[in-house]
Amino acid sequence: MEEDQRVLDLVKELVHRLLSTNSSSVTTSNSNPSMSTSSTGANGTTSIYSHHQHQQALKYAIRILSSRMTPSIAADETAMAESIKRHLATQGKSSDALTFADLYSKFASKTGPGSVKNKWAVLYLLKVISEDRKNQKVRSDSRAATGFFASTVSGGLPALFDPQTSDNFRASSNNSRPVLHQEKVERGLSDGVGNVNSRVALHRGTSEKGWDGGVFILAKDPENIRDMAYREYANLLREENDVTEEVLVRDVLYACQGIDGKFVKFDRNVDAYVLPETLKVPRATRMMVQKLCELGWLFSKVKGYISESMARFPAEDVGTVGQAFCAALQDELSEYYKLLAVLESQSMNPIPLVSETASSGNYLSLRRLSVWFAEPMVKMRLMALLVDSCKVLRGGAMAGAIHMNARHGDPLVHDFMRRLLRRVCSPLFEMVRSWVLEGELEDIFAEFFVVGQPVKAESLWREGYHLHDGMLPSFISQSLAQRILRTGKSINFLRVCCEDCGWADAATEAAAAAGTTTTRGGLGYGETDALESLVTEAAKRIDKHLMDVMYKRYKFKEHCLAIKRYLLLGQGDFVQYLMDIVGPELSEPANTISSFKLAGLLESAIRSSNAQYDDPDILDRLRVKMMAHNSGDRGWDVFSLEYDARVPLNTVFTESVMSRYLRIFNFLWKLRRVEHALIGAWKTMKPNSITSHFFSKLQHPVKLLLLLTSRRCQVLWDDMNHFVTNLQYYIMFEVLEVSWSDFSNEMEVAKDLDDLLAAHEKYLHSIVEKSLLGERSQTLYRTLFILFDLILRFRSQADRLYEGIHELQARTVESLREKSKSRIHSNDKASKAGSWLSEGRKALMQRATEFLQNMEQELDATGKEYSSLLEEFISQLPVQQHIDLKFLLFRLDFNEFYRQTRLNT
Repeated sequence: MEEDQRVLDLVKELVHRLLSTNSSSVTTSNSNPSMSTSSTGANGTTSIYSHHQHQQALKYAIRILSSRMTPSIAADETAMAESIKRHLATQGKSSDALTFADLYSKFASKTGPGSVKNKWAVLYLLKVISEDRKNQKVRSDSRAATGFFASTVSGGLPALFDPQTSDNFRASSNNSRPVLHQEKVERGLSDGVGNVNSRVALHRGTSEKGWDGGVFILAKDPENIRDMAYREYANLLREENDVTEEVLVRDVLYACQGIDGKFVKFDRNVDAYVLPETLKVPRATRMMVQKLCELGWLFSKVKGYISESMARFPAEDVGTVGQAFCAALQDELSEYYKLLAVLESQSMNPIPLVSETASSGNYLSLRRLSVWFAEPMVKMRLMALLVDSCKVLRGGAMAGAIHMNARHGDPLVHDFMRRLLRRVCSPLFEMVRSWVLEGELEDIFAEFFVVGQPVKAESLWREGYHLHDGMLPSFISQSLAQRILRTGKSINFLRVCCEDCGWADAATEAAAAAGTTTTRGGLGYGETDALESLVTEAAKRIDKHLMDVMYKRYKFKEHCLAIKRYLLLGQGDFVQYLMDIVGPELSEPANTISSFKLAGLLESAIRSSNAQYDDPDILDRLRVKMMAHNSGDRGWDVFSLEYDARVPLNTVFTESVMSRYLRIFNFLWKLRRVEHALIGAWKTMKPNSITSHFFSKLQHPVKLLLLLTSRRCQVLWDDMNHFVTNLQYYIMFEVLEVSWSDFSNEMEVAKDLDDLLAAHEKYLHSIVEKSLLGERSQTLYRTLFILFDLILRFRSQADRLYEGIHELQARTVESLREKSKSRIHSNDKASKAGSWLSEGRKALMQRATEFLQNMEQELDATGKEYSSLLEEFISQLPVQQHIDLKFLLFRLDFNEFYRQTRLNT
């Protein structure tokens, strides 16, 4: 409340003084004083206004000060700017109109925090002020002629001082008012006090006019005291400085072009443009020159990089991206040259003294130069920073480094970097477009993040192309780069390995679906979404076409099934017949076996089984392969089958993959051989192989020994057959069939060749791990093969046992038949030395007893060794990491017989 009362008192005092000034003016100009109605003011001052008029003036002043007046025109920023430009042009100030247009464009482009939001209001204020200055003299005359209220209605505010009143007042007061002399004016200018467009006069002791409190009066400077003071000040500056500001401005402009001026030169010791220490200039001027010349140092750095890079352009370390970067920098320097040309023309105009028109003159000073250089300094610093960071980079690495500097909050920097990156990344995006839609790797300078190398057709997909992470720009994600790589690989795979041209239609459809074209220049920096859409559409269509070619034209599924049936021994009748007919041949030493004969036996097995109904192309790929053998190896050890996977199937069935298939085949072939051996032993041991007549003729000890040995052999066969049968069931059904089922399901959902390769790798890895062929199951695998060798040794023992029993039976029957004869002819074959019959019946029984005892001992030793190995094998199953091996343990020891045996021992 106290503050409001103080303001109200000030308003009252102001109105009172204005009315007093106006009344004095009217009284002085009136020739007949008796015609005027006068009144005495509060301070004894005579006034022609009544108390009622005084109150009206006070209410009007309070109303003006408390109102919120707004213009009556629409708030249109563009229209206001055009109005100002037309106004300047109609007055013949074309240069001012152009300058205003340039300043307005910069003013309108400033957005964001710290900028002016209501730009229209600023333009309207400037226009009103300009019009008010032009009409100031007219308004003053109107106020002098019509009085206070007329001045308020005319559109301007009441004047504190009127020129006409001032002249009359000076005439009446003669020399009674003290005027500030020139010395006081100069002192006021040097102290920074007062106004450059007016001088101050103080009136004292004017009691006859009622002025007792003193008031500041603003008046013109008809004696040019101010201009004289500034001329003397300029002369003083020339005497104190060795060089004028105009010369320094021109030297700074030379330095900004990398050229030494008359005084401003480049000093290599300090690596900067400096003024000589002997030159007498103010410290502030020296610092400003050094600050402005930083732009020249930055310019030289950028210009040097461009010249050096373009001089060695054909070199690989520059490349097309580096060339584009240099071209973009050169374009920015061209704009910089244009600015310097404008400033050069302005620097030719002399710097005027401080006057009313000085602020709008077309000249150039160091301070104005600092304003002009504000924006170029930001850009040049940024370009110098990019030059330093990209000196040792090229290609995608260079584009990524520049992109990292684009993450800036300043709109000026952001727009500049975006414009620069669009030029720099143009070659890179063209490489992406060519690779994704055409499969062409146009990268002679090794700048692209996809790298190719010459390889064979079967290795094209796996080894032909790969990502170079060092060249991957940061604005392209790793997943997008992988899709880009796979899309181009798919096109090259279709073109080279599959000899297919259907990918071109798929690429055209992908470009149309993504809203782009297949021509050059369709992509650029900042269009990451468009790039990702194009890559996604192209990958989807081209991968689908590739999968159709693999499944329909090259029958990938049928070939996988053929490998399962023949190399993984899934075709049971074929495998059984093949083993029957090649068994005698494979029992021979490996170095005596003919591969041509085995190939003929393979053809016979195919024609004698259901394999004959398969596709001839599949059967033609099935061949016999004899592995490298050592001395002492049998045919069983070196025999194998192979499947000829030609292009493009050999992309999946590579040499390493087929070697793993060969390893699985050898394991399964060995398992089938063991099973075949046990079947052969069973045929030898069938119950009716020993006749009851022969058995009744044997002596009781021999008969008992024969029963024990035969029983021991039968029990051991049962034990081995149980193990082999369950192991084979586990391999065929819980390993091969389950893995094949999973592989078939994954083939159906595979979207690209990488998915297909991953599914097949998973399928093969599952078989290897579950079949005890993995690296973690080597101990178990070795134990298993020792068991297989022991079973094969048992087969030979069983064969020898029953061959001996059959021979004993034959000799016994023959001895009984010949017993009735009187003598034995000496030349009979049965009477040869060492034969059983030559030594008589007693000797025959003795030999039979020794034979059976030896066989019993061998069978016991084999049984003990087998039991020990089997228990070791079973004990290792629970510690295996693969869960499916626990099912094998359950099948082998379903009644915990081996577990109880292990606990008892």
